[in-house]
Amino acid sequence: MANPCLFCLWLMLSFVVLQVQGDGSVGCEVEERRALLRLRDVFKYLNGTTPLPSWDEEETDCCMWERVKCDQSNHHVTQLYLRGIRLWSSSDDFFLNASLFLPFRELQNLSLDSNKIRGFHEVLNLSKLQVLDLSFNWFDEIPSLGLLRSLRILNMGDNSINTWSHFEELTTLKHLELLNFAFNYLSGKVPNALGSFTALKFLSFEYNNLNGSLIDGGFCKLRNLQELGLGFNTFEGRIPSCIGNLTSLRTLDLQSNYFTGTLPSAIFSTLNLLEYLSLSFNYFEGSFSFNSFGNNSKLEGFELENFNNTMMVNTENPPWMPQSQIKIFRLLNCKLNEPSENLPSFLLKQRELLVLDLSHTGVREILPSWLLINNSNMKVLNLAGNLLTGSFTYNNHQTKNEYLRMLDVSMNQIQGVLPHSIGVSCPSLTVLNMSMNTIQGGIPPSMGELTDLISLDLSNNNFSGELPHEFVKGCISLQILKLENNNLQGRVLPANSNMSSLEYLGLTNNRFTGELSRGLLNSKSLLVLDLSNNSITGKIPNWIGYLSNLKAIVLSHNFLQGPIPMSFCKVKELGFLDLSKNKFTKTIPACLNVLSLRYLHLHGNEFTGFVPKLLSEASALVTLDMRNNNLFGSIPNWISSLSNLRFLLLGGNQLEGSIPSQLCDLKNVSMLDLSSNNLSSFLPSCLHKVLFGSKPTFDVMVGLNIYEWFPGYPLISTYSYESQLQIGQSLEYDYDVPVEEEEVEFVTKSRSELYKGNVLKYMSGLDLSFNNFTGPIPHEIGYLSDIHTLNLSHNHFIGSIPTTFSNLKQIECLDLSHNRLNGQIPQDLIELHFLSIFSVAFNNLSGRIPDKNQFLTFDNNSYEGNPLLCRQLLGESCNSSSSIEPSSSSEPIIEENDPFKDTFVWSFIASYIVAFIASVIIFLCCTDYSERLLMSVRAKFVVFIF
Repeated sequence: MANPCLFCLWLMLSFVVLQVQGDGSVGCEVEERRALLRLRDVFKYLNGTTPLPSWDEEETDCCMWERVKCDQSNHHVTQLYLRGIRLWSSSDDFFLNASLFLPFRELQNLSLDSNKIRGFHEVLNLSKLQVLDLSFNWFDEIPSLGLLRSLRILNMGDNSINTWSHFEELTTLKHLELLNFAFNYLSGKVPNALGSFTALKFLSFEYNNLNGSLIDGGFCKLRNLQELGLGFNTFEGRIPSCIGNLTSLRTLDLQSNYFTGTLPSAIFSTLNLLEYLSLSFNYFEGSFSFNSFGNNSKLEGFELENFNNTMMVNTENPPWMPQSQIKIFRLLNCKLNEPSENLPSFLLKQRELLVLDLSHTGVREILPSWLLINNSNMKVLNLAGNLLTGSFTYNNHQTKNEYLRMLDVSMNQIQGVLPHSIGVSCPSLTVLNMSMNTIQGGIPPSMGELTDLISLDLSNNNFSGELPHEFVKGCISLQILKLENNNLQGRVLPANSNMSSLEYLGLTNNRFTGELSRGLLNSKSLLVLDLSNNSITGKIPNWIGYLSNLKAIVLSHNFLQGPIPMSFCKVKELGFLDLSKNKFTKTIPACLNVLSLRYLHLHGNEFTGFVPKLLSEASALVTLDMRNNNLFGSIPNWISSLSNLRFLLLGGNQLEGSIPSQLCDLKNVSMLDLSSNNLSSFLPSCLHKVLFGSKPTFDVMVGLNIYEWFPGYPLISTYSYESQLQIGQSLEYDYDVPVEEEEVEFVTKSRSELYKGNVLKYMSGLDLSFNNFTGPIPHEIGYLSDIHTLNLSHNHFIGSIPTTFSNLKQIECLDLSHNRLNGQIPQDLIELHFLSIFSVAFNNLSGRIPDKNQFLTFDNNSYEGNPLLCRQLLGESCNSSSSIEPSSSSEPIIEENDPFKDTFVWSFIASYIVAFIASVIIFLCCTDYSERLLMSVRAKFVVFIF
């Protein structure tokens, strides 16, 4: 060669040309490029567009395409990130052909999560694949993955997997280090094949329905585990001691299962590397000492919220001092450090606490404000349900907890006033709960600085004064405001209120006065408005209709008057309406939307007219309470359309006529009050079809759940170790949200009682007293075996007491007094073991009174007014001398409002007068003396006239 340099240059150019001709691209192989284009077409939208616009046929270098990474040396595709490229509106049955990935021989990382993939066609075969993410899809079984021999990470979380099929194929994956099956529907016991994954470091089966013991499934064989997440399943039994052999564990989550027994101290003494431990929501018992963690130098997070509140936990005998700074410490619902009931002493030296929850542990201390001073990064402090005393004080000028999101010191004995600068000292608060204490004084105006505050509960204290203008104007994010049971006064919400996000306003049992303020109009997101038990006056304003999102309106026990405004009709989803104990008149508007109405309380007003026909459309109605109004007419036949009705209360009106047979179709009713009306005629025997508390009616929800739940707030980086499974790294802290509980008043045991919330599920009764019912008591009434109260008093029932009443096994109160019953008291009534109130007074009963069981507890007042009744006690014979006397008083008994007695007395007097006059006439007409006497009277009468 004349010029060797030119020859070398020619060789290099030839190589480049051949490379371009052979591959068609300098960026990636043509086979892989074509495979990517086929994948692009598979993921096309229904309208033909693609979520991968950069995957263009004209762009030859596929390594430059989005979501694709190549090896820089050989330009083979090594990573594909195809997360969430299918729209959620796409078709549901999407099966991906696994053969589409065969050309990617060097692929190491494949992410297909969030694509609604239901499964694979064919078997995925990628010999160099190390990471496979199939989470957030719709797999209902484990795909066949046994050929992925290099796989290190497999994420199948958040699918719908409900079978263990193909699980054993995974045992061929000898290099598997991370296995995630969280948030699926796996059930039963974990297969023993799990024990063969000896290389596993990270394992999660959280949020499934797994059961059995931890001894099953081979958990104890996984000696290399660093993270184990088994929370939110149904594992049971004791924690096996072999868990202590997993000495590499750094994170252990066993919360929300059915573990029982004592916490084994020996286990935790060997887990020296443990950084996060959650044992909450189980059923542990006995005692546990934190000395078990004496050898641990890494622990930063501990959670134990036990279902069994008798468990005893000790941190002081001897005192435990963690070797590292604790970030999360949640110890709830147990007995802490008895008998001293002191706070854990190690808290005095903590400076990096992010979450501290010692609620319901029986701690008896002065409110430890120093916890906020020492831990300026605190995000959650919960000391609710203890015996803390003192006042909420700390140096406001030197302390500022700008990261504090949740503060809960409710249900204690805290006194004094709130710090005037609390809004400045804790500016990031989102949840503040100080309810059920004895805090007094006014609400600090600095509360208006809490622009992120979402929930504020100061109920059940002694707060006084008016709502500060700064507060109602500044809390722009507030959604829940609970100020019930205080001494607050003034207008409800001033006109300058700016609580535009408010959804729940609870001000019951205060001293608010005046008319309803237009400041409410600035809270158009309101769902619940509870202003009951105040002194609010005037009429309901027409602008109430602009609060069209309202689901519950509670204005009872005020001084409101006038008709219900027509603007109520703009509220389209009203579920709870309580206007009782006011002075409302007329009737409810005919345009009111009642389709969503479940609870209607209108008692104690001045409503007139018939039972509103509009209510026939309220098919969801559970409670209809219109007692003590001025309703007239008859009980309507359409009443049978209220098939979900549980409580029908129409007593204290002027209803007349008979009980329609359609009422017997209300089979879910457990309380029926028709007392103090003018109802008459025979009692329908079909009333036994109404179940009055029988179990089939308990599926009806009692209470108006305006909120199912309210999201907590994630606390990122809760401890230093970065969990591969995100166990414990973020904490969602749920807080209580208000629920409008149903409350029903019913007369039982001779007094009016209020039944509220879940108690209503166990109460049933029928009150037909003070009416004009006649005829015999239907024997079918005795088939109401679950009824608790039966009151038929002050009517005109005749005949005998039905012997079927012995079937009323749950009866507690039975009142048949002031009727015309005759015959004997059935001796079988002694089988009514729960009977505590019994009266048959003022009837015409006779014979022997039962003298066993409960009947030994009833005095003579239960039987007075039945002179032919007798009581045989202590072997005495039942004769006339032992009959029941009307009363031991010397004064005669005058029974009021008994028309039978009144009629008898007047007819007797009239008969006596007629007989006397007739005798006088006969005497005068039939004797000589009478004739002379009559002439003398006539003569005197004539002289008197003239």
